[in-house]
Amino acid sequence: MSTKAYYPISEIGAGKTGFSKTRSIIEAAFYGNNVVKINTLKEAYDLAKNSPGTVVTDMPIYRGDEIGLERDSKVLLFNDGAVTGRYAGARRIKGEPGVDAAKLDKVVMDAVYETRWKTMYHAEVYIGLDPEFMVKAHLLIPEGEENIMYSWMLNFQYMSDEYVRMYKNSKPVGDGKEADVYIFSDPQWAPTNHPDVDYSCLSDPLTLCYFDTNENCAAILGMKYFGEHKKGTLTMAWAIANRNGYASCHGGQKEYTLADGRKYVASVYGLSGSGKSTLTHAKHGGKYDIKVLHDDAFIINTDTCASIALEPSYFDKTADYPTGCEDNKYLLTAQNCSATLDEDGKVQLVTEDIRNGNGRAIKSKLWSPNRVDKLDAPVNAIFWIMKDPTIPPVVKLKGSALASVMGATLATKTSSAERVAAGTDLNALRIVPYANPFRTYPLANDYEKFKKLVEEKNVDCYIINTGDFMGKKVKPADTLGILETIVEEKAEFKPWGPFSDIEIMDWEGFVPDLKDPEYVGQLKARMQDRVNAVEGFATKKDGYDKLPDEALAALKKVVDEANTL
Repeated sequence: MSTKAYYPISEIGAGKTGFSKTRSIIEAAFYGNNVVKINTLKEAYDLAKNSPGTVVTDMPIYRGDEIGLERDSKVLLFNDGAVTGRYAGARRIKGEPGVDAAKLDKVVMDAVYETRWKTMYHAEVYIGLDPEFMVKAHLLIPEGEENIMYSWMLNFQYMSDEYVRMYKNSKPVGDGKEADVYIFSDPQWAPTNHPDVDYSCLSDPLTLCYFDTNENCAAILGMKYFGEHKKGTLTMAWAIANRNGYASCHGGQKEYTLADGRKYVASVYGLSGSGKSTLTHAKHGGKYDIKVLHDDAFIINTDTCASIALEPSYFDKTADYPTGCEDNKYLLTAQNCSATLDEDGKVQLVTEDIRNGNGRAIKSKLWSPNRVDKLDAPVNAIFWIMKDPTIPPVVKLKGSALASVMGATLATKTSSAERVAAGTDLNALRIVPYANPFRTYPLANDYEKFKKLVEEKNVDCYIINTGDFMGKKVKPADTLGILETIVEEKAEFKPWGPFSDIEIMDWEGFVPDLKDPEYVGQLKARMQDRVNAVEGFATKKDGYDKLPDEALAALKKVVDEANTL
C-alpha cells in the first residue's frame, strides 16, 4: 500500500482528504525557499558527520555499501544533553477531549514562522517494508540537527532503488484516502511571547509533540532526543494501520519452524526493558529454524493474520553491549554514550550507560541474519509481557474478552527509556495498555483488534512475567524455557485455583501458593487495580478510552473468583 503525495486540482481544497488546518500549517513549510531536499543516505551521512558536536568514531559501519553508504563510513556518536529518554507528558493529540487544537495550531504556526531564518532539511523515508503496507513519511528539521535526520533515515527505510520500485507497485492505503506523513520538527524551539500565541494549551511548558493523526501530520518542538522522532513517526503509521484493518503492535515477533516442518508464530508485547528484544532475538541454541520480523514495531492483518515489519533497523539500548562486544559490529549511529581512545589511538564508543541511563544505538538489519520483512504464516500466540509480582512466570488466558482486556491493563514498570516527572516512583506498577504509550486513537480500537484475533482467528493468549514473582527474579532462561515448551506443544496447562478463565503451567521454583494469605491479598489487589483502570478509562478524558462493558465484566469475574480464596 502507498500513501498519496500528489493531488489533481479538483481534489485540493477545504474538507477534502489531506487538507485539515493543522496539516496545511505544517505541509506548506516543506516548500519554503529555505528548504534543502536530502535525496540520499550518503548526503545525510556527510551532513551529520560534519555537524558541530558529532563524534566520528573509528568504528567502521559493517557492509555500509549494502545500505546506501560509502564503504569507509564510520559510526557517528551524538549526545543530546540532559534529556536522554522519551517524554510522554509533551504529547497532545488532536481530537482528544481537553486538547485545544485552535491554540496548538497557532503555536505551530509561530514555530514554523521562526524557522524562516534557518536552513531546513527535508528528508523522506518509507514506513512498512512490504507492498501490502508502505507509507511515505517526510521530515523537516533545521540545520544543526543533522544527526537526528540521519538516524531517522537509517531507522526507517531510505529510498533505495529496490524500495522505490516496491512502493510504486504497492496498493494505495485506504483506496487512496491516506496522505503522506508530514512531520515538522524544531528541537531548538522554545516558547516566546508573541501576539495571539497562548501556551496554556501545552501540557509541558517547554516541549510539544502535537499529532493530527487523522490527517497524518505532526509537530515536534523543543525535543532533541531521537527517540521522540522515531516513536512520533511510528505513531502516525500505527494510526494509519489501525484505520485500515491492522492491529498496531509495539513488540516483537518471530516464526519458529520445528523439526516436523510445523510453523509457530509468536508475538511478544512489552515496554523497553521488558525483555521483548531478548525474547525476539533469542536463538534457542539452534534448536529451531527462526525468522525474526522485528523487535519493536509491526502490524498484524486481522483478516489474514500475516504480519509486516515497519522498520528495517533496530533502535537498541547499549547498556548490555560493552565496548568491543561482537554485536557492536552492526552499529550505525549511537546516542547518549561516551567515547575514548583505545591502545591504537582509535576513537571507540563507551557504552554500558556510564555517562547516563538509556544509551542508545541504531543497529543494522544485518544484526539479525534471520530477519524477514513479512511473515505470511498466521500468528499463533500473543504474549503480554508484564512485571507484576503476583503473576506467575506464565499463565494462559481463556476467552477473547479477558485475553484482550488483560492486554489493555498490561502492568509494568517505568524504564530508563522514558523521561518522567521528578518524584515518580520508578518501581511502582503502572498500566500501559498493550505496552503501547503511543496510541492516538480510542483504546477500544485496539481492544477490538486483539479480541478478533483471539475470538475469530483462534490465536492463543498468554501472560509472561519477566520481572520477579513474589521476590524471586524470573530469569531469561526461565522465560525462554517456557516459550520453548509452548512452541513444542509440550506445555501442560491446568485450571488455576478458582479462576475459570485462567490456566497455569507449573514452573519449578515459581508455583504460587493460593493458601498464603499475603500472596492472595496482593493478587486480589493487583486484579482490582485492573478493574479500577478500566473503570477509569470510562470516565477520564470524557470516556475517550472507554472499553466495551464485556471487558470490565471479564475482569470483575476474575476479582470475584479471587475473593473466594
